[in-house]
Amino acid sequence: MARSVIVERHAAPLRQQVVRLLREQILDGELAPGERLLESALCNAFGVSRTVIREALRQLESEHLVTVIASIGPIVTVLTQRDIESIYQVRQNLEGLAGMLFAVNATDKQAKEMIELLARMETEFLKGSVESRDNIKSEFYELLLEGGGNKVLAETMNVIHGRIAIFRRYAFIDEARVAISMNELRRIIDAVAVKRDADLARNACEEHVNLAGKLAIQEYERRLPQNASVAETVA
Repeated sequence: MARSVIVERHAAPLRQQVVRLLREQILDGELAPGERLLESALCNAFGVSRTVIREALRQLESEHLVTVIASIGPIVTVLTQRDIESIYQVRQNLEGLAGMLFAVNATDKQAKEMIELLARMETEFLKGSVESRDNIKSEFYELLLEGGGNKVLAETMNVIHGRIAIFRRYAFIDEARVAISMNELRRIIDAVAVKRDADLARNACEEHVNLAGKLAIQEYERRLPQNASVAETVA
């Protein structure tokens, strides 16, 4: 059941506020995979009309966070193990290419900015909050893609990152994983911005995503309701 939240009438449009609140509750695990999203309950929880709720659910469906099932209605999306593996297989190849392109195409200024970003990561990522980790990791990808100079790759990776938002949140919560991820980021930045070695950069990026994919399956399955299995449930 969605947590009741007062939606302000004078700020962003109601739909945007409801989308943001529902997205946060899904990503934080307050709304579990497979949980039904009843319009009447959501209207009561947020104090808005059915029209606003329906528009918000359509937006979240386009982000793959909500799935509409015939005769059941909207639910929080449930992924199979194969779904997650497929997403990370694509992500692994894309990020490997992104690392390689940065090593080859980035300007000296962009390489310097990447090295400076690593210094900030030692505090904002390694010792930071979930929010600061999310923010600086987003900065890392923005710079990586900007330096690579391939707009099609950037657009495609943004879509993939939208699909894996829930998994990124898992990684930012677990302190042990954060420490491992920090070591991986050090290797990536050394390869792309210091050594400017395309092959080393691709390998470092691919290894980072490979480990992240394994964590995603483990953490997602752990958060599923007891009567569901990530290996068996059909999205």
